[in-house]
Amino acid sequence: MADAGASMTLATISLIGFALLAGFYLTTLNALWTLVSVTVTAVLVSQLLRKLRRRDALTERRVCVLVLGDIGRSPRMQYHALSLSKHGYSVTFVGFPGTKPHQDVIGDERITIIPITELKGLQVGPRMVSYVTKVILQSLQLLLVLLKTDVQSHILMQNPPGLPSIVVTWLVCGLRGSRFIIDWHNYGYTIMALSHGPDHPIVRLAQWYEQLFGRFSSHNLCVTNAMKEDLQNNWNIRATTLYDKPPAIFKETSVDLKHQLFMRLRPGDVTEKTAFTCRDPSDLSVTLTSGRPALLISSTSWTEDEDFSILLKALEDTCCFNSLCVCVRPGKGPQKDHYRKLIDTLSFEHVKICTPWLEAEDYPVLLGSADLGVCLHKSSSGLDLPMKVVDMFGCCLPVCAIHFYCLHELVKHEENGLIFKDSEELSGQLKSLLWDFPGCEDEGKLGQFRRNLRASGGQRWDQNWDQNVLPLLTAP
Repeated sequence: MADAGASMTLATISLIGFALLAGFYLTTLNALWTLVSVTVTAVLVSQLLRKLRRRDALTERRVCVLVLGDIGRSPRMQYHALSLSKHGYSVTFVGFPGTKPHQDVIGDERITIIPITELKGLQVGPRMVSYVTKVILQSLQLLLVLLKTDVQSHILMQNPPGLPSIVVTWLVCGLRGSRFIIDWHNYGYTIMALSHGPDHPIVRLAQWYEQLFGRFSSHNLCVTNAMKEDLQNNWNIRATTLYDKPPAIFKETSVDLKHQLFMRLRPGDVTEKTAFTCRDPSDLSVTLTSGRPALLISSTSWTEDEDFSILLKALEDTCCFNSLCVCVRPGKGPQKDHYRKLIDTLSFEHVKICTPWLEAEDYPVLLGSADLGVCLHKSSSGLDLPMKVVDMFGCCLPVCAIHFYCLHELVKHEENGLIFKDSEELSGQLKSLLWDFPGCEDEGKLGQFRRNLRASGGQRWDQNWDQNVLPLLTAP
């Protein structure tokens, strides 16, 4: 149905183009032909708008979720899609293929994933030419994909990346009568400034673009109160704060599930014993091994806003540890190869660093099995919060996190974790938390932080979404 409508739309657009060209030629002849060409063009434009805005009984129950990035590495947008589906909406999920999305998304009959290709610009000539041609090609592709879908009641778009998706989505919403919601995770221009510098012309252009076209949305969501105030005060954009909250899959992991995960991560060994767990062959019960190493986990995207060398430097002083396993969930960022090579050159006496490949379903289990989390995310704008810490707190996992402006909205120093500013401070925190592990697991600060997290409970994603997003969708 959508494909047929798209074909008719393209045909109408072609006729409009032909009418304009013919009109331009015929206007050189006389006024009568000018009147005819204007009338024909007006009729065709009216017909096009009628086709683009054609609604049916299900239109108000359809929502498009759009991210100009890897769907599998966009957890918040996956959560949006699942929440929409739970409330009976049919979801068209548009984004780049790559990392496998969560199985709940793949298996949901109400969610249809439409993959789009991450296009490249011209690979010859100046970099600016390559960038401009990439934006043009990506705009045309995204415009065609969105016009081919059935009319949606709303398009919910992640920013960043917002170039060119903000203006294309705004155009499509205007043509089709859909409402446009931007979910502000950060500012795209501040991320670009990390590699180009804040005064680079392309960074200034990106800032102007976000500020101008960001005002054209129907509604806005953002991830912190600090960002909400910044959007309002500096760009005159009103937004609703939707804090990242962990879904129910993030929770403390039972000993049995820990053992199953650790066994999967060490294939080829038939013994029922890992560095952390052991299964008794007599009654098949699973226990934690005595003298086991502490399991520290850090999830990184290998991007400029995360300085992974801070953790590596902090680990150089390891004399205080009995044994420590540092598990890094790797991303696909531009600094991946640099840090992989650096890790390979390091040799620690009591520390082992591993970077296992994890399925999406295994990541919550690993977090729930860990003893301490470390977050190195340093917001490019100072206004967003690391979702990885949200997930860790969902698993009642204490965290050491690097300081930036609004981190206090999530991490409460000396209550649910510790905040550090450099590698020396992090090293001291690791010593104080893990000096006598596993004896300190239930005592000292580490045990107190975990008990505080258990006691605080906290709102989960579903309740948070129902309270803040659902009213935007159902409002007249």
